[in-house]
Amino acid sequence: MNKYQSQIKSICFLAWPAVVQEAMNVVVSYVDTAMVGALGANASAAVGLTSTVGWLVSSIAIAFGIGILSVCAQAIGAKDEKKVQRTGQQALFLTLIVGIVLTVICVIIAPYLPAWLNGDKAIRATASLYFMIISLPLLFRSAVLILSSALRGVSDMKTPMLINLYMNLINIVLNFVLIYPTRQVFGITIPGAGLEVKGAAIATAISFVVGGIMMFVRYYNNQIFAFSKSGFHFYKTEFKECLTIGIPVVLERGVICLGHVTFASLIAKLGVVRFAAHTIAIQAEQAFYIPGYGFQTAAATLVGNAIGQKSEHKVKEVTYLISGITMFLMIICGITLFVFANQLMSIFTPDLQVIELGARVLRIVSISEPIYGILVILEGTFNGMGDTKAPFIFSLITMWGVRVCGSWLIINVFNQGIEAVWIMMVLDNITRCFLLARRFFKGGWKYRLNS
Repeated sequence: MNKYQSQIKSICFLAWPAVVQEAMNVVVSYVDTAMVGALGANASAAVGLTSTVGWLVSSIAIAFGIGILSVCAQAIGAKDEKKVQRTGQQALFLTLIVGIVLTVICVIIAPYLPAWLNGDKAIRATASLYFMIISLPLLFRSAVLILSSALRGVSDMKTPMLINLYMNLINIVLNFVLIYPTRQVFGITIPGAGLEVKGAAIATAISFVVGGIMMFVRYYNNQIFAFSKSGFHFYKTEFKECLTIGIPVVLERGVICLGHVTFASLIAKLGVVRFAAHTIAIQAEQAFYIPGYGFQTAAATLVGNAIGQKSEHKVKEVTYLISGITMFLMIICGITLFVFANQLMSIFTPDLQVIELGARVLRIVSISEPIYGILVILEGTFNGMGDTKAPFIFSLITMWGVRVCGSWLIINVFNQGIEAVWIMMVLDNITRCFLLARRFFKGGWKYRLNS
């Protein structure tokens, strides 16, 4: 086996659990969207209205997790076992701080959020209740996201995958029971609570609680972090290093997600049908991100190891290999999305107008899938090496300068529809990919090799 074959094998070994996890998350997202979509366009719009804020909340926890992952991966590359142990223990402190703060903020804003997002008055009460319920267990949700990053930082990819599998199964089963009323299926009585959108929220909240408890148990029992021997301790140096890497990622994710919130509120002005089509199309497209986000974790971990080893050659080699693999897979995804756009939309809603409109925007975005795949891998590369400030600036420029401002002009000045708005979304991704690639090729990250 030559060197490249060996490296590809290592990459795939790290990536496959993350790919499987992404796939499972998408399946559950599809099931959720389809179940809620069966209740009508108003139900889909109510759930979708606050979804961008939900992404923002999750992204904050994920971003702090990236700080843990990056420092752990670099310490492993440098063979510094004590630093790995100390860094891993800081994940618990971050989980408690982030989880409690997010819970308080989200519970307070839940009654007002739908109105802030320009949601139709007919869906505001339902949207507010949905967001309130899924916000209550955010401490457990933060545990899932941050502690899983700590485990991935020490190359344990399977544990997060398995726990997400259990969470998803719980969510699906509870959806069937809580969303619909008691009914007959093939002559068999299926019990149900008939809670509709509220039932979907409760199912999600319960899965968060179970997942958070399971993740903490596996994290505590991980031998590398040595909790059974040393207990939990706060280490200022490692905590500060995680924050130094994580805070720019928090700001970047915040910029992106707040941009999504503003973007969604602009589309909400176009009416319930267009907003439902937008929301469902966003959900449908997630399946085609699986290769990118699956291999992103491998890129972050392996590049972090390479930075710890002070190997510029290995950083480049790993990035090129993973980008090539991902681009190939995303080309296949883009072609599939273009060809089967109508069939994909019909999974989630019976509304023919929503299906046709959603299929048109999916075909627009399908063309940019390979470029988006490279963008995702480059994000993983910069996260792994701890070079997170420049990506934050790039995100600020493209999200607000291209997507949000461009969409505002498209809707309010040129009176164009949702298709033109999605073109601005594609231009945002292309521009951000170009800026990240330019920084990588010019070597603006090399200072990390000497830090």
